[in-house]
This record gives sequence, structure tokens and C-alpha cells, in this order.
Amino acid sequence: MRRQVIEKLEILADAAKYDASCASSGGKRENTKTGIGNSTGAGICHSYTEDGRCVSLLKVLFSNVCIYDCAYCVSRRSNEEVERVAFTVKEVVELTMGFYKRNYIEGLFLSSGIFKDADTTTEKLVAVARSLRHDHGFNGYIHLKVIPGASPELLTEAGRLADRLSVNVEIPSEDGLKSVAPEKDYAQVFGPMATVRDGIDQAKEERRKSRRAPRFAAGGQSTQLVVGATPETDRQVLTLVDGLYSEQKLRRVYYSGFVPLGGDERVPDPETYRAPLHREHRLYQADWLLRKYGFELDEVAPPGSANLDSDVDPKTAYALRFPDLFPVDVNAAPVEWLQRVPGLGLKSAHRIMAARRHSTVRWQDLRAMGVVLKRAQHFLVTPDHKPHLIGQDPTAVRRRIVGAKAADAPQLSLFAPAPPQAAA
Repeated sequence: MRRQVIEKLEILADAAKYDASCASSGGKRENTKTGIGNSTGAGICHSYTEDGRCVSLLKVLFSNVCIYDCAYCVSRRSNEEVERVAFTVKEVVELTMGFYKRNYIEGLFLSSGIFKDADTTTEKLVAVARSLRHDHGFNGYIHLKVIPGASPELLTEAGRLADRLSVNVEIPSEDGLKSVAPEKDYAQVFGPMATVRDGIDQAKEERRKSRRAPRFAAGGQSTQLVVGATPETDRQVLTLVDGLYSEQKLRRVYYSGFVPLGGDERVPDPETYRAPLHREHRLYQADWLLRKYGFELDEVAPPGSANLDSDVDPKTAYALRFPDLFPVDVNAAPVEWLQRVPGLGLKSAHRIMAARRHSTVRWQDLRAMGVVLKRAQHFLVTPDHKPHLIGQDPTAVRRRIVGAKAADAPQLSLFAPAPPQAAA
């Protein structure tokens, strides 16, 4: 590999690390006799971290040259500390094929700074995917980042070539977006997002009529929200997310705690800002309740609330707000209510339903089913376990769950100072 390409790769791969929306799932592009690679099943070789992020993609920018000046982005136009470089289409294709053949990667996540305009940039990304598919017979996973404002024609071709598309909303309100990215607006984002949504729906309808009909972004589309660069609350974030799932039919929303880059007064000062990792974690937990557990927005983030409870997870917070609904009898409750018990996941709820068809479920059975008893003990009933506190004093239950951790105790955060060392 040429040294010049390696140097570009070091710069552009590092710049791409701030985009969290690169997980792969839902693609079903099978290999052919004349091609290489595949993306069958739930993504590419089921290569995920525990939070769902893919660990085997070549994740890189095509270029870090950008005409926009987004305060939260390391590649912003005004950042003079960045060395500007760009790949050629051929270089990205050769990198992808070379890494794949060496078993370093299973697929490609490709984004870019906007180096001229949306269509010019998108055409380069599409050209990479086109060459991989048509010239090299590559059937592995490809995720392309949609450039806000790109034309429907380019988006259509991108959807035919890629397994997943994503266009990043980035900031959870349009006012916030305009304050840190004045060249952008929500119309540039939601226009392409709607085009991709309609393309996915149309392709599904065509494939119902004929299995030979071409696929369109079979892995769906996703987006990313940067949390902490602007002052939106968790309730505002989740209100937007709830709308994205219902109206745009997104597969996933990813949350990225803002990383202060310095040198821009429009975002928090890196000298004083502490980006709490637990806030990002709580948003992922709340998102999971909205997508998988059947919770409504107001149940996860009540009207008038600001941020999610930092001491307990959103499902536990829900149970503590509605003590009259708990404890739940594991031998009588429907599966929809079992799934609302803190410490009970989707799999363990269905295991309980299956087990109680044959015999009474007792306390000792729950641990074997994967129930997190430390949390669940306060919110469920078995013949040999009948908690009494929850209906009388939720505050006492909260104290037991939280333990000695005070509400204002230091939380895990990015860039937080190291704790003082004890004296010898």
C-alpha cells in the first residue's frame, strides 16, 4: 500500500470516529458464484459490540474538506489545525477490497465532508459503491452516509447499491442546529430522509409482487444525534426521536455525547465542559423502551420533565412513578406487563410465559431465566416472594436500589479529572 494512501487513511479514519451511526443490521445481500463477501443475516457476521455498534467495518471519510462550519465537527471549515486530504474513488475501493481479502473487515462505512456541494460529494460516495458492486463483485456490507440536500436521483442509486443509508440530524432542535451550523437546516436533512423512507417502502411493495425486484437499503436507515453541544433536554431529544421512528420509520437512532474540540465559542468550552457518559447511556436505554418494549414517550419522559433520572434506569424510574401498578404477579400477568418489570428483559419475559404453561414459576426459577433479581425483586410477585414496600413507600425502594450513591455523586464522564490519590 502506498505511503500516501496510508497517511490519508490515518487522517480520514480518525475524523470518522465521531460518527456513531455505523452499526450494520438488516442487510440480506447474499454472495454469488462470481462475487465475494456477503451480508446475510442480521448484518455482517454478527459483528457487534454490546451497545450494537459494528466492529468490523472500514469506517472512513472520503474527504475531510468541508464548506460547512459546524461548530461540533472536527472537520469544520474554520478549524485550521486539520490537515485537509481526500481519497480518490479508486483508493477507497482498493482499501476496501484489500482489507476484506486480508480478513480485517466485513464491510464499509463511508461518509465525507461536503467539499463542493451535496450532489458532487454524494456522487463520489455512490461511485465507490458502484465500483465495489459492479467492477469487483463485492457483496459485503456497505453503509453510505447521505449528504443533506442530495438529489433524489443520487439517493435512489445509493439505495440500490448500499445495505444501509443514514443522514445525520446531529442537533435535536432546528434552533440549536442553526446556532452551531448556520448553513444547515432541518429541510436539508428530512427531505433526503423521506426520499429514502419512500424508496424502502416502494422496494418492499415491489418485492411482495416479485422476489427478483431490486432491494433498496435493505438494512433501513439510521441517524445520529449529538447530545450536549446545545442545551436541549432529554425530553426534547426523545420527542424528536419518537417522531423519527413513527414518521420516518428509522431503524435506529444513535446518540453521541458531544466531545469538545476547542476553538469555537458556539459550543461548550472544553476547559469547563464535562460530557456525562451516563446521559448518553440513559438515552440509549430510553430509546430501547420506545422501540422494543412498547412504552409511550410520556411514560419514558413525562411531560414537563427535563432530563432522565441519572440514578436509575428509565424502566425503574417508570415503576417508581406508578407504584400502584406494581408488583406484578409473574404467574398471572400478560407478557406486555412482564416486559415492564425492571430487571426483566424481552427474552426472560417470554421464558416466564413458556415456563408457567407447565408449572408454577418460583423465585429460584427466575435467576435461571436471566432476570436481574437485584432490581426485579421489588416489582414482581411469586408464591415464595411477596415484596411489601412498593405499594407503600416507593422512596424506600428507590433508596434500596440506588444504595449509598447520592443524587449528586460524581458520575462517569468524558474529560473528567482523575480522582485524587490517597496519601501513602
